[in-house]
Amino acid sequence: MSGDAVADGTVLREMRWWDLPEVLALEAELFPEDAWSEGMFWSELAHARGPRATRRYVVAEAPSGELAGYAGLAAAGGLGDVQTIAVARAQWGTGLGARLLTDLLQHATAFECDEVLLEVRVDNTRAQKLYERFGFEPIGFRRGYYQPGNVDALVMRLTVQGTGTDI
Repeated sequence: MSGDAVADGTVLREMRWWDLPEVLALEAELFPEDAWSEGMFWSELAHARGPRATRRYVVAEAPSGELAGYAGLAAAGGLGDVQTIAVARAQWGTGLGARLLTDLLQHATAFECDEVLLEVRVDNTRAQKLYERFGFEPIGFRRGYYQPGNVDALVMRLTVQGTGTDI
C-alpha cells in the first residue's frame, strides 16, 4: 500500500506488525506512565485488515526511515474512537499530528461513523488545541482514566456525517 507523502518527505502508511518495535519505543518515550503494551497493539492490528476491519492504524515514516509518529482509530456501530495519536518530539509543530488526525477522520467516514470520540489527558493542552481546531468539543471527563498516574481524561466528540463538515 502506497503512502501519502508531503513536501518534507514524510510518508503516512498503514501500520504493520514489523513497525511495532519502533512504535513501542516511541510509545514508551512519549507516554512513560501509561504506555500501551505490545499485546494491546497486536490486538488492535488484528482488527485492522480484511473485509471486516474495524480499525485503522497508520505510521508516519520520515525520509530517514525513522518512525515520526503513529495513530489509531476503532470503529463500531456508527461510532469512531481515536485510540491513539503520537508524534515524535522532533516533529512537534510540523503539522504531523494534524495529518495523522486527518487520516483517521477520513477513515471514520469510510467506516460510516456518525461521530468520533476521543479521550485526552486534561494536562495535554497541546493535543486539546489540535482536536478543537478539527471541531471536537468537550463533552465530559473520565476521572482517573490514565493509570497509574490517576490523571483525568477530557472526553471530546466530533460529529462527522450529515453535517457538511469538511474533513
